[in-house]
Amino acid sequence: MPCTCTWRNWRQWIRPLAVVIYLVSIVVAVPLCVWELQKLEVGIHTKAWFIAGIFLLLTIPISLWVILQHLVHYTQPELQKPIIRILWMVPIYSLDSWIALKYPSIAIYVDTCRECYEAYVIYNFMGFLTNYLTNRYPNLVLILEAKDQQKHFPPLCCCPPWTMGEVLLFRCKLGVLQYTVVRPFTTIVALICELLGIYDEGNFSFSNAWTYLVIINNMSQLFAMYCLLLFYKVLKEELSPIQPVGKFLCVKLVVFVSFCPN
Repeated sequence: MPCTCTWRNWRQWIRPLAVVIYLVSIVVAVPLCVWELQKLEVGIHTKAWFIAGIFLLLTIPISLWVILQHLVHYTQPELQKPIIRILWMVPIYSLDSWIALKYPSIAIYVDTCRECYEAYVIYNFMGFLTNYLTNRYPNLVLILEAKDQQKHFPPLCCCPPWTMGEVLLFRCKLGVLQYTVVRPFTTIVALICELLGIYDEGNFSFSNAWTYLVIINNMSQLFAMYCLLLFYKVLKEELSPIQPVGKFLCVKLVVFVSFCPN
C-alpha cells in the first residue's frame, strides 16, 4: 500500500524536525561567531554584535515554535492567519537589528523592510479584531447602532462625534489603516533622500528630510493609535473574550518603541 503524507503525519514529524534544525544551527552558528571574533580585533562593537547574535539564536526559535504551533493546530484560519503574520515581526526585527549592528552602512536599507513590515503588522492586527467580531457578531453594525453615542477622547473631544454604526466602524478602520500607507511611503522617501544625501537621522534641522518625515510618521502613528483606542472603547464588551488589552499594548510598542535611531 503506497505511503501517503497526511496532515496528521505532518503534525507528528514537523516539530521534532524543527528541534533538530535548531540544534544543528546552534552547533554551526556558535563556532562561526567565535571564529569571527578571533579574526577581528575585539572591541565594544564586536562584543555587542556577538551578544546580539546570542539573543538572536534564542529569540528566533521561540518565535518560530509559536508560529509552528499555530500551523499544526490550524483550526481557525481567519484568526490564525493575521496572528502568524504578526508573530513574524519578532524574527524580522531581531534579524534586522543584528544585521544593522554588524553593518551600520546598510542599516537604512534593512530598516526599510522592517518599517514596511511594521505597517503590515498594524494592518493584520486590525484584521484580526475585525475578523473576530465579524465571525462572532454577524450583525455588528446593528449592535453598534444600538449603543450610546461615543464622544471623542481629548484633545479631539470638541470635534463632532462619529455616528454610531457603519460610519464609526469605517472611520476607525480607515484611521488605523492610513498608517499602513503612510509608513511605507515615508520609508521609501527616506531611502531616496539617503541616496541623495539629504537624510541625516537624528539631526533636527529644517534642511534635513528626516525632520519632516519624523513629524509625518508621528502624526500618522498617533492618529492610528487614537482610532484603535476608540475602537476598543466602543467594542470593549464584544472584544473581552480575546483579552485585547495586552494585544493593544503590543501594538503600541510596535508603533512607538520601534521607531528609534540606530
